[in-house]
Amino acid sequence: MHKLLVEFNATALDYPQEQTLHGLFEAQVERTPEAVAVVHGDVCLSYRELNERANRLAHYLRGQGVRSDSRVAICVERGIDMVVGLLAILKAGGGYVPLDPAYPADRIAYMLEDSAPAVVLAQKATLGLLAEASMPVIDLGSGLWQDESVLNPLVPELTSSHLAYLIYTSGSTGLPKGVMIEHRNTVNFLTWAHRSFDAQTLSKTLFSTSLNFDLAVYECFAPLTSGGSIEVVTNVLELQHGEHDITLINTVPSALKALLESGGLGDGVDTVNVAGEALKRSLVEALFEQTSVKRLCNLYGPSETTTYSSWVSMAREDGFVAHIGKPVANTQFYLLDEHKQPVPLGVPGEIYIGGAGVARGYLNRDDLTVERFLKDPFSAVANARMYKTGDLGRWLADGNIEFLGRNDDQVKIRGFRIELGEIEAKLAQHEAVKEAVVQAREDVPGDKRLVAYFTQSQAVDIEALRSHLQAQLPAYMVPVAYVHLDTLPLTPTASSTVRPWQRRNTMH
Repeated sequence: MHKLLVEFNATALDYPQEQTLHGLFEAQVERTPEAVAVVHGDVCLSYRELNERANRLAHYLRGQGVRSDSRVAICVERGIDMVVGLLAILKAGGGYVPLDPAYPADRIAYMLEDSAPAVVLAQKATLGLLAEASMPVIDLGSGLWQDESVLNPLVPELTSSHLAYLIYTSGSTGLPKGVMIEHRNTVNFLTWAHRSFDAQTLSKTLFSTSLNFDLAVYECFAPLTSGGSIEVVTNVLELQHGEHDITLINTVPSALKALLESGGLGDGVDTVNVAGEALKRSLVEALFEQTSVKRLCNLYGPSETTTYSSWVSMAREDGFVAHIGKPVANTQFYLLDEHKQPVPLGVPGEIYIGGAGVARGYLNRDDLTVERFLKDPFSAVANARMYKTGDLGRWLADGNIEFLGRNDDQVKIRGFRIELGEIEAKLAQHEAVKEAVVQAREDVPGDKRLVAYFTQSQAVDIEALRSHLQAQLPAYMVPVAYVHLDTLPLTPTASSTVRPWQRRNTMH
């Protein structure tokens, strides 16, 4: 069985292990300074212009005390300033901490408190969300750095083992947790991306994903480190309106389905990447029937192993395949039993992931880091670690991996990773709620929705519960339906024991 691991994980690839994420971008600036780098509406910047803007801001951030491994939060609307801000943070030596302005103020406040950034980048439109911030807030509209140098900052202490970004994911304890990704993790990921998606494919990439969702790492940096341009939009569904010259879309299956139903996919799109949700045959068939897309790639991977860890490419002539492919370069998949021993071919096991993409761990959560990031007993590399995903899978005879779901209460909805325990904890904090259980239900195929079940200590209006959660959780984590029960079932998830006669209310 150890021989099986060696045979199925043999995708080694040389990559510049000492390089940084922004170093890859700066090298591309040298190669194609006048090529278009970023587009937003009627505004576009060349690689040289984008680099110079980012450099001015980076020098200013250095003057504000940003150093290697400093965390710098960014809470801005989608546009040119967002891309400039990301690059400036990296160039100054910091790791960026995305704060989506669409998130509730309470969640943004928690992420600020937990990450304790040296400074926060904001705009006039987002300053109100940061009113309680205890650290300096820099308004990107102020232009305080316009007289700074346009040369690349020199940060001699910065190495590839320093922080590139900190991204928050849902947490089972009721609080989101920050995943620390280093430059070396991302550089390996981008090296694989450049080998797997050529420059023409990445030449005009849609940048539509929230920075708080790590698909954004691919959308932003894979093109900007290979000579392509990115078009920044608020949502992938904007392709329904106006002319967009795009070659690659990177999204989730549910958004792709909505896009196809609206007829909004442009003729120039060559490649579509999907991740974050189960991919269904009907969607693949609809894509190839309704569009001129040549390739659909299905990608899998948790944030803790740097965006994507396995993939499969489906060409139009090949059609749908029902698996998540093979590991990306320098990545090892281990399918292990309850004793952490490899399972035989075809036998289900828990997915553990090792290799160059494994993150540093969770910020301020040493206990959880120890629990999920384990010593890799199958690696010959000193101090190698593997990440315990909680996902289930099995090896197929050709080395591909079949995904079999979760072994806990984590779910994916519209590509977002959600710990049901986090929603339950927030709902239980309402004074009228005694106990709460949240389920992800798919009563209509392809339409997975969150449903909250609760018992109460006093009468409460459903809208009051909805508002209570909306004030603390992102929209994608707020249940669409609420069911009052006299008592909760005795099973942990209420997945099969909710009875019609236990309901006092119908769903709202």
